[in-house]
Amino acid sequence: MFGLTGFQRDLLYCIAGEEEPYGLGIKQALESYRDIEVSTGRIYSNLNILVDNSYVVKDSIDSRTNSYELTAEGKKLLLNDRNGRQTDSQRYEQHICVSC
Repeated sequence: MFGLTGFQRDLLYCIAGEEEPYGLGIKQALESYRDIEVSTGRIYSNLNILVDNSYVVKDSIDSRTNSYELTAEGKKLLLNDRNGRQTDSQRYEQHICVSC
C-alpha cells in the first residue's frame, strides 16, 4: 500500500472501523484483530508516521488522549487497497472456474 507496512495498513483499517478512534482504543482493536499484544510505543510511533504522511489527522481530546481520523488521502488508500484485494480475489475465482 504505497510504502506502508502491513502494520500501518491495519492501523488505518482499525481507525476506519472505530466509532471514536483514540490511541488505546485503536491499540485494543488492533490487538483483537491480530490476536497479539502490541506495545503502546509501536502503536504511537506508527500513528505518528501516518500523521506525518497525511493519511491521518490527530486531535487532542484532553491532556492525555488523542483522537485519530482518516484524511481523504487515508480513505483513498483504504479504498484502493480494498479494491485491489477484491480484484485479486476475483482473478482467483475466475481461475478456479476456468480450471473446473
